[in-house]
Amino acid sequence: MEEISIVLGDETYHCQKNTTFEELISKVFPEKKYSFMLGMKDQKLCELNVSLDCDCTITLIEKNTVMGIDTYRRSLTLIMLKAFADVLGSRTNHTVQVMYSMGNGYYCKLDCDTVSVDGALITKVKNRMQELIDADVRIIKESVSTEEAIRRFSKEGLDGKEKLFNYRRVSKTNLYKLEDYEDYFYGYMAPSTGYISCFDLFCYDEGFVLMAPHKNNPDELPVFVPQEKLFTVLKTSDAWGEMLGINHVGDLNEAITNGDIGELMLVQEALQEKQIAHIADMIEAGEKKIVLIAGPSSSGKTTFSHRLSVQLRAHGLRPYPLALDNYFVNREETPKDENGNYDFECLEAMDLALFRSDMAKLLAGEEIELPTFNFTLGKKEYKGKKLRLNEGDVLVAEGIHALNPKMTIGLPDESKFKIYISALTQLNIDEHNRIPTTDGRLIRRIVRDARTRGNNAKDTIAMWPSVRRGEEKNIFPFQEEADVMFNSALIYELSVIKQYAEPLLFAVPKDSYEYYEAKRLLKFLDYFLGLEVTNVAKNSILREFVGGGCFDL
Repeated sequence: MEEISIVLGDETYHCQKNTTFEELISKVFPEKKYSFMLGMKDQKLCELNVSLDCDCTITLIEKNTVMGIDTYRRSLTLIMLKAFADVLGSRTNHTVQVMYSMGNGYYCKLDCDTVSVDGALITKVKNRMQELIDADVRIIKESVSTEEAIRRFSKEGLDGKEKLFNYRRVSKTNLYKLEDYEDYFYGYMAPSTGYISCFDLFCYDEGFVLMAPHKNNPDELPVFVPQEKLFTVLKTSDAWGEMLGINHVGDLNEAITNGDIGELMLVQEALQEKQIAHIADMIEAGEKKIVLIAGPSSSGKTTFSHRLSVQLRAHGLRPYPLALDNYFVNREETPKDENGNYDFECLEAMDLALFRSDMAKLLAGEEIELPTFNFTLGKKEYKGKKLRLNEGDVLVAEGIHALNPKMTIGLPDESKFKIYISALTQLNIDEHNRIPTTDGRLIRRIVRDARTRGNNAKDTIAMWPSVRRGEEKNIFPFQEEADVMFNSALIYELSVIKQYAEPLLFAVPKDSYEYYEAKRLLKFLDYFLGLEVTNVAKNSILREFVGGGCFDL
């Protein structure tokens, strides 16, 4: 048998030709067999059942990476769906909908004519999942024609998948099979069920939550902390989708094809405007003087602030914008991170004493001089910009720490109104494949950075993990502090933004680490039919990213 050489890190291994990644791992790292989820062969991403047929350089991808934990969660979802089919006895009498993320879990719903979700059903499904994991059942990939995939989805009553593939241009589709259960998933799978080390399944609200570990600790489940306000917003967004008849990408593509998309766009923009007007009602009724707005990157905070200000004016109030970035401490006082770099995202980078003092004076009716932070010199400057809050005046402050209670210690709660904004994608690819909120925000950021800062997609993708770490530390823990949450995602936006994002993603060099993320996003955008930007309202939050809006951003 022919032998080949495999370079892994600083070591070279010799094995028989057509040895799989999985077989090599079992030989070289037997104690860590189930720690790896994917491999790379000469910089090409592969599943672990791929054969190594020539001399090559490989990399192994563990669970404690984004790609690794995503593969884990997809594989876990497949196991759950198979277990439901086994417990309920048929795929045609029920549909499991994987709805949206909740912490490290997925909120799901069961549509079934014969049973409803209760503790007894969930226990049976959970036990069946564990049986499948303990048996280490192989997950088999089968390539079929797209026409055959559509036929199978139709037979199973999976309308979302059937519609999705009616608009696919590829001739072949990969389906994954677990014993007698098969399904389509967006992304790679583990070789077998034994790679799933831990999970949980429990009832929640009208459905249930499938819990998976976090990549930072992939063999231990985190504590589930309900986020009731966020969950309420997600349910409201889901209801909007139901009302518009758009639950999956196939529905959106159908609306574009049928010429119904123009009215749909108007209705969703009207729904957002109605919600912004309601927020202005609450601010006026509560006689709030300081509005604090926070949200993760590319949520559309700036456009939202402008639209809220318009609504406040319509209520007879006078809004004054305030960027919390002007309250940075001077550069020499800025804390540094573990790498010795300035940490501009930590709370200690803010001049908390000055901010609290200025806000207290404003609430007391005093006049203050507002600072302007000079980012070139790294210090605050005063240029004679004065402010006093009179009757009907409202300060609208935006910044990543706006919802952190430490930011406004000592200020009366009755004067504050806190808003959390994020782009919470209500649209899913199909019944079982979610669109992660972070993907929508990353695509927004790639397009905006290229248009306004001249950044290429490679650089934006490279810095995204750092952005995400800052959000997880400084923004997400405080989202439930908000008085109200606003979802800035638009159900049609990815069909518009794809024409801006695709050229940028295609330009990412193939020999770069960021290429794999760019390739994944390109595949994702290929699910969507394109949509002309001219129909997007000038005050739409989407204009903050694609340009052409009416606000000075």
